[in-house]
Amino acid sequence: MSQALPTPVAPPPDVEPVGPRSLRTRLQGYLFISPALVVLGLFLVYPAYYTIRLSFYQSDYLFNFTHWVGIDNFKNLLTNDSDFLDLSQFPPSGALVNNVRWVIFYITLALIMGLGLAVLAVRVRYERVVKSVIFVPMAVSATAASIIWLFVYSPDINQGVLSALFHAFGHQGNSISWLGNPRLVNYALIFAYIWASTGFVMVVLSAAIKGIPNEILEAARADGAGEWAIFWRIMIPMLSLPISIVTIWLFINVIKVFDIIYVMTGGGPGTSSRVIAFSMYYETFPNSKPGYGAAVAVIMLILVLPVMIVNVRRFRGERVVT
Repeated sequence: MSQALPTPVAPPPDVEPVGPRSLRTRLQGYLFISPALVVLGLFLVYPAYYTIRLSFYQSDYLFNFTHWVGIDNFKNLLTNDSDFLDLSQFPPSGALVNNVRWVIFYITLALIMGLGLAVLAVRVRYERVVKSVIFVPMAVSATAASIIWLFVYSPDINQGVLSALFHAFGHQGNSISWLGNPRLVNYALIFAYIWASTGFVMVVLSAAIKGIPNEILEAARADGAGEWAIFWRIMIPMLSLPISIVTIWLFINVIKVFDIIYVMTGGGPGTSSRVIAFSMYYETFPNSKPGYGAAVAVIMLILVLPVMIVNVRRFRGERVVT
């Protein structure tokens, strides 16, 4: 009668040692991340603290804490400064309202155009060439893009592309002043910024579309689903996380948009194209009121922070399809 062989026993898992060695391992981890913590502290945490503190002071041009005013800077911004927020008329106006206008039109149109181009780009034969052409505006600096659109919007028919087109199609009246009309200037700036941002949205979403398993799409087609139904009921739900990330990126772009406005209009005509970031710059430097400008910066932080927190929590709770 043969003797049964003993059952092999798996070796016990390695247990992290306790005591001095464990403490040394933790200290090594802190040592490795300390350079990043120092950089974040110097260039993120301390400037944020200094700005928040400065917003409660009436400061001089050297950014000193000269005179404590409490929340007066915020009161003046939201109640007495018509360039920042004017609720005395309808529709309301001011830099804050202009930013709301940017949020609505810029994010919506950039997402729609970027998603549409992403869906089409993955179906064309020369996908890389098409994507490269569409992405070129994103590679151009904002200053260069602003100069390009200054020529596009020029009222001179010998320079302005739009004016020349209107003239060619029979518009013989006065040229349209796209950047000189308070009712048109913000939409003209928004469209120029959409042109510069759509390429990024397209690249991110097209990569996410390629991550959707083909088996799911083929199974839906085999069940008789049309391309429109596949787009709305399969692709959009599976792209919800990338779309939310891109939306947050677009939102942050809107809140901090400055360069294109500074180059193209300087906040004009008058103050009709000012946004929050431009108001922060103008109050801090040309107007020599750093404390007031710091209050504008704090409002920017208040607007961005909740959106970032929601995005981080959602990113932790979801999984990207690969």
